[in-house]
Amino acid sequence: MLNIPEAPAIDGARHLHSGKVRDLYELTEGPYAGELLMVASDRISAFDHVFDTTIPDKGEILTRLSLWWFEQLDDLVPTHVLSAEVPDAVRGRAVIAQRLRMFPVECVARGYLTGSGLREYDATGEVCGIALPEGLVDGSRLPSAIFTPATKAELGDHDENVSYEHVARRIGETDAAELRRLTLEVYERADEIARGAGLILADTKLEFGLRADDLGTRTIVLADEVLTPDSSRYWDMAAWTPGTAIPSFDKDVIRRWLLSPEAGWDREAGDPPPALPAEIVARTREKYVEAFERLTGTAF
Repeated sequence: MLNIPEAPAIDGARHLHSGKVRDLYELTEGPYAGELLMVASDRISAFDHVFDTTIPDKGEILTRLSLWWFEQLDDLVPTHVLSAEVPDAVRGRAVIAQRLRMFPVECVARGYLTGSGLREYDATGEVCGIALPEGLVDGSRLPSAIFTPATKAELGDHDENVSYEHVARRIGETDAAELRRLTLEVYERADEIARGAGLILADTKLEFGLRADDLGTRTIVLADEVLTPDSSRYWDMAAWTPGTAIPSFDKDVIRRWLLSPEAGWDREAGDPPPALPAEIVARTREKYVEAFERLTGTAF
């Protein structure tokens, strides 16, 4: 079950919504009044449960890494970031973002087969209607990256993989084709950068919105977080062994502990998971920090 704490009040901002990790506000004062303040918390979730225990510095890591990635991608697609000069209460873990009309689709690019894509492939030989070669296993590199969109679920529900044709029917062929192009271009750029850091970008989830300017033109804009461990699956190149469960740089530490005998938790019983031990919290933070430092080449 989700147990999202009440978002803190911020001077000059009105709370709009809270998700598993982020709190969203509308700015009511200053030069960006009417725009959005996106705050990344230190919350962590696993198996549809938001833990009371937080991961120190996680919100700042996500925010700084997203800002770094936006800079690496600014020649490919406009971004929603207006400023990183935010109220003191959330400094370092928030951005001021442009209000957009968001597309109702999660734009997923996969360069490797794992997760929900692997489960769909094992059942049908396809992922989101895309036929793949026979004999692929967990961690197999695909012949080329594929666009595997998903419908956005309500908070607490799971996104559902859908075909490109489904997206085209919902938002129109022109926008669907552009989202596919942008998603794959962003993935290819990011995977190349990650490889330079000794990492593999197995898959990533992106969100886009529409910006309309005074002349009535429509611009597709990259929004939300981008290429963080929360939205992307990174593997160490040295640990990549297809056919095995490859550790990722995210909350994988928590998931593995919860499913271990040490945790003593029966996921199927419906009971909430146990509190996270200090060691698991520390190891999870280390993974987020390592991903940030290896990708950006800077110390956190």
